[in-house]
Amino acid sequence: MFGLSGRVPNVSANCCNKWGKYLQSIVAGSTYKVELWVRSKTSFSLSVAFTSSDGTTVLAQSHLSVEASEEWSKRSVVVAATSTDHNARLALTSATRGVFWVDQVSALPTDTYKGHGFRKELATMIADLKPGFLRFPGGCYVEGQRMANAFRWRDSVGPYEERPGHYGDVWNYWTDDGFGYFEGLQLAEDLGTAPIWVFNNGVSHEQSVATELIGPFVQNVLDGIEFARGPVDSTWGAVRAEMGHPEPFQLQHVAVGNEDCNKPYYTSNYMEFYNAIKLKYPDIQIISNCDASIAPLDHPADLYDYHIYTNAKNLFAMRHQFDHSSRSGPKAFVSEYAVTGTDSGTGSLYAALAEAAFLIGIELNSDLVQMASYAPLFVNANDRRWNPDAIVFNSNQQYGTPSYWMQHFFKSSNGAHLIPSTVQADSSTSLASIITSAVRFHNASSGMEYLIVKAVNFGNTSLNVNLAVTGISASNIIPGESNIMVMTSSGVMDENSFTNPVKVAPQVSKATNAAPNMELVLPANSIVALELGLAPALSSRSESLTKFVDTFISTS
Repeated sequence: MFGLSGRVPNVSANCCNKWGKYLQSIVAGSTYKVELWVRSKTSFSLSVAFTSSDGTTVLAQSHLSVEASEEWSKRSVVVAATSTDHNARLALTSATRGVFWVDQVSALPTDTYKGHGFRKELATMIADLKPGFLRFPGGCYVEGQRMANAFRWRDSVGPYEERPGHYGDVWNYWTDDGFGYFEGLQLAEDLGTAPIWVFNNGVSHEQSVATELIGPFVQNVLDGIEFARGPVDSTWGAVRAEMGHPEPFQLQHVAVGNEDCNKPYYTSNYMEFYNAIKLKYPDIQIISNCDASIAPLDHPADLYDYHIYTNAKNLFAMRHQFDHSSRSGPKAFVSEYAVTGTDSGTGSLYAALAEAAFLIGIELNSDLVQMASYAPLFVNANDRRWNPDAIVFNSNQQYGTPSYWMQHFFKSSNGAHLIPSTVQADSSTSLASIITSAVRFHNASSGMEYLIVKAVNFGNTSLNVNLAVTGISASNIIPGESNIMVMTSSGVMDENSFTNPVKVAPQVSKATNAAPNMELVLPANSIVALELGLAPALSSRSESLTKFVDTFISTS
């Protein structure tokens, strides 16, 4: 609820809030919908305005007539901006002397991503990665330091003004849960990707619910799945429909907690959730927090969760992490990975190189590792709680860190087929800093088929390599549809910023010399991808292409 915390000159009653610094800047020519609840003992005209940060310039303004009442009433108005200010204030004022109360004030651009409230430029950056899934609402955020502050999906659905909000005591901030369970499902749908719901399983960082008391938590999760998938005549499906989404969401994956495997009661509680979910929703894939990459699980699971945060050299060394893991158990879900600490800064090329090598290792083990995601995704530059992050934003700007751009090298990997690849070197060259992979990718929108060879050079020396692709001839390759993408920089610790947002970003050029046998340069500290467009006749032979094409990379 707003208090009387500021003043606009020459008015009798007012309240102001710094809007632009943490949320949305005000841009000339744009319109904004302001919603609020208001109450007053006297009738008056309420001015709804965005002003400059010092309050002297009105950027956008409209008025609401408020009738005297002891009851709260919800009002809304659309205001059009005539000027721009990236640190604007929202000012609610009246020329009438008196007292008015306002609560649950919301202001959003009318032009948002697919009309659902998300900033277009931020959601588009996610969409540009072509993600296969969206894991939400988070990791430790779901647990809470104490159970009283755990994320509760029921409190995050329905009208936003009725959501109580909660204190995120792991990261030390209050959230109004405006981005709740429904919004996570909606964003996944808008992105055309699969939602993965991480739910609280009765475990926080400091507390655990005993198995004999876990029943209400299990029912809570079943209700949450019903909210996502239930028919409109079900209890929770009806709530979803009232929110404007009568069709069920395509929820197929749930994770039982976050990093909770070794906490009290996890395994016994897990089985209560597992059995109840499988009984009612046998098609849902259930993700365990316990790591099966080293030893078999002692409980059933469709996937197991794997998290890794470490320095760059360690993560590069972990490119072979899954080479010798058992193939007989559940698939792996690497739901959180990143280079952290001094090697990452707030997002460095060095970090991105190690992460790319780790992802190539995952790609080479795609028979075992089903999904992988960098974490965290977003950070507000004015309220950093973690470094590094994939996307940095403020009220009017955004940029991707090198770790964000690194993922562009893998956005064609979803649904691609792994092709055998071999790296060879002469006696004077070490392969200790090199890792490569090759995939066949079908572009459904264009109908084109591509052979994509990726390489990471983690070393400080540029390498000239020879690429040999067996099983195809020069006539099978279309040079005009072939490209080389390279990401490097003059300094391995280089970062992007608001002033130089693409200092470290992929550079794409035509592969005019595209051929089954060709020379390729791997610059020092670089990620390189060669994308060979294949002739339609070869594209149609997808099965034989997968079986018989081989790639060899040798140093020279």
